[in-house]
Amino acid sequence: MESSPVTVTISALDAGHLTLPERLFVTDADSEKRTTVPSLSFLIQHCAPGKTRPTRMLFDLGVKRDIERYTPSQQAHIAERQPVIVSPDCRESLLSGSATITPKDIDLVMLSHVHWDHVGTPSDFSSATFLVGAGTLDLLKNGDGPLYPADLFNDDELPSDRTIELPPVSLSGVGSGRPQRTRPSDSALARIAPYLDADIWTWRPRFTFSSTLDLFGDGSVTVIDTPGHLHGHVNLLCQVANSKYVYLGGDCCHDPRILAGDKGIAMYPDGRGGLRSVHVDTGAAATSLDRIRDFVESCQRPVETEVVVAHDGAWRERNKHRFWPGKL
Repeated sequence: MESSPVTVTISALDAGHLTLPERLFVTDADSEKRTTVPSLSFLIQHCAPGKTRPTRMLFDLGVKRDIERYTPSQQAHIAERQPVIVSPDCRESLLSGSATITPKDIDLVMLSHVHWDHVGTPSDFSSATFLVGAGTLDLLKNGDGPLYPADLFNDDELPSDRTIELPPVSLSGVGSGRPQRTRPSDSALARIAPYLDADIWTWRPRFTFSSTLDLFGDGSVTVIDTPGHLHGHVNLLCQVANSKYVYLGGDCCHDPRILAGDKGIAMYPDGRGGLRSVHVDTGAAATSLDRIRDFVESCQRPVETEVVVAHDGAWRERNKHRFWPGKL
């Protein structure tokens, strides 16, 4: 496995908690079991040769601290996920670290997707440029079919003049129908020029993945197209040492037992006479999981890959020392 000469540092951040009914997420579930889990955020620092300071990026922002800033339909959904814990949120966790990084020091924010428990409070990061998967702005404005109506999203969630959508990936369906990619504004492209070169972003096969994008152009942070959960859903593969990767899986699954193969993706009535899962496309989500498993299994010693998904409460309990200012 090839490695990058440039590595990044990653610190976990608490960004709120929510409560998940097990029966909606895993097969063979206890129908009464509900588990309060984190919605994790991650601070990624990329220090390129010749730079005087690292580029600082957040991956996901978790839960909003002000529930009233969600739409009424979102709030109705959130009522089914109680208890929801909003403190500490991403901003509070960043400021509570002993190091001196403030929200204004964040250069980039990448969202794995725009469900309510990942969008956080974007206005906290007034200096940041936002990076999202293709079709995300269309999704926020128009929704995507009866199971994902527009009122489940805030159409003004992200600042239009500071948001850049990644190029479309035909294999994930973007470009063959809604949601369609919104072309970035010139001002947004100019904002990221000191950190990234969007002109050279191209999706290419790498490792076991069919579509990957080299974010910084040096192999240190690879965006992985992971279709299935929601349009525009992406993961990150980060190299943190010569022989270690961290795979940030977002909502590729909501329970690590699914990734391990001990449980399957739960199906439940969709209210329209059919079945659905928590994913917009269950088959595509399962394929994405297969590719992640294949990647992890293909890693040979001394290479190590650690997979962290957004709602893994057991990982959080085991790794409190790796939260900011600690490192993964």
